[in-house]
Amino acid sequence: MPKVLISDPMDPKAAEIFRANGVEVDEKPGLSKDELKAIIGGYDGLAIRSATKVTADVLEAAGALKVIGRAGIGVDNVDIPAATARGIVVMNTPFGNSITTAEHAIAMMFALARELPAADASTQAGKWEKNRFMGVELTNKTLGLIGAGNIGSIVADRARGLRMKVVAYDPFLTPERAVDLGIEKVTLEELLARADFITLHTPLTDQTRNILSRDNLAKTRRGVRIVNCARGGLIDELALKDALESGQVAGAALDVFGEEPAKDNPLFGTPGLVATPHLGASTTEAQVNVAIQVAEQISEFLTRGGVTNALNMPSLTAEEAPRLKPYMALAEKLGSLVGQLAHGPLAGLSIEAEGAAAGLNLKPITGAVLAGFMRIHSDTVNMVNAPFLARERGLDVREIRHDREGDYHTLLRVTAGGERSVAGTLFGNASPRLVDIFGIKVEAELEGEMIYIVNEDAPGFIGRLGTALGEAGINIGTFNLGRRAAGGEAVALVSVDSGIGEDLVRKLEALPGVKRVKALRF
Repeated sequence: MPKVLISDPMDPKAAEIFRANGVEVDEKPGLSKDELKAIIGGYDGLAIRSATKVTADVLEAAGALKVIGRAGIGVDNVDIPAATARGIVVMNTPFGNSITTAEHAIAMMFALARELPAADASTQAGKWEKNRFMGVELTNKTLGLIGAGNIGSIVADRARGLRMKVVAYDPFLTPERAVDLGIEKVTLEELLARADFITLHTPLTDQTRNILSRDNLAKTRRGVRIVNCARGGLIDELALKDALESGQVAGAALDVFGEEPAKDNPLFGTPGLVATPHLGASTTEAQVNVAIQVAEQISEFLTRGGVTNALNMPSLTAEEAPRLKPYMALAEKLGSLVGQLAHGPLAGLSIEAEGAAAGLNLKPITGAVLAGFMRIHSDTVNMVNAPFLARERGLDVREIRHDREGDYHTLLRVTAGGERSVAGTLFGNASPRLVDIFGIKVEAELEGEMIYIVNEDAPGFIGRLGTALGEAGINIGTFNLGRRAAGGEAVALVSVDSGIGEDLVRKLEALPGVKRVKALRF
């Protein structure tokens, strides 16, 4: 039975879902880093919120860990590259708190427009400064979205309901999607020049860090109001302070800061600032939703192989997983065969799908090919970290689909370096079978210990090979042969019951007509 640790406070429904799915669960919030490291090795899954810091040294102690699930969207507290390198899937729940975060951004926009926090403090201090707080309407104002994904699109919808004009800067926003949302796609320069309000809805990356820099803040309309409920680091905070003091920016509402907890920030006390302590996802509904979603996602992965909202591998639904499982087994064996038979470093791999395979989700299949191929470098390689390792080594990977009908109902082909290819199919839609190796037709199961032999097709070879193996005490399991033409190059794939040492390889290479011998393991 898989075992999961919940290491942050989480709605009780999460534990209920784990148990209902046959997953053992321990709830231990508030662990110190050393306490977490001491016990994490016994768990297959880890469910967290924002408090648990999953660092590289924590992951090093997590020998059995297969999946980390963040109840929420931000994964700043997880070392994703380290997790990926160890083959651990990292998931988040990007939709469970989307409405809550979008509503908070709208609330902050209202707070800025009508100076609500300052007016509240003044009134409760007994001042009654009715003429001091002259706000602005949102109606007919231009809202500039930096990021028009899930949360940004909800903000756009609410803003249009307030009769605002919405423009958006998002490199991934298609013109068709912009039309569907009823917004205008613009460049960042255009947005800065036109927007009365700017809201940010983008992750923090190298490309988005300080996207509202000192230079960009200077390009905004004088009197702009800025809302950030996304991530600290998207705005140059010192530049924003200067812009608020100069009046270039009339107000800024921040729910996130460059360093959190933000107990001492240079912006604090600046006129026009509204600040909240990272409350974007803090509603009862959102916390229940993300707890339920992370438990469902981790359970589905550990019990059925489904991968949802993963940040470091392709998604794979629980419905797809059973159908793809035999293909992934075939793909991993083909990748392993290519990797073991490679003569040296390869610049690229292509994965071709034909027949029924062409209609499948190829990303998990590609991950399986790479896992088999890269396993010659490390026995800890799996579908999660293999694409990462391939990119790290500069391996060019291509996926190709063929509509044509071939000799087989379904076929996968893996080609190394643009020349040497192997192909396989499924017998009975379940059993992986090699059907082609470097252009030679041969049917073989790739299992256990095997010997690959290239030889001249000539009488007596099989007898000499059998005798040599018998004298070495090696029992043959299966014997699979193929050739290009009579008397030409031939291939033998022989499964054996024990491993083949270097001495025996050299002895087989010395047999008449033998060109190459390679011990294989699957």
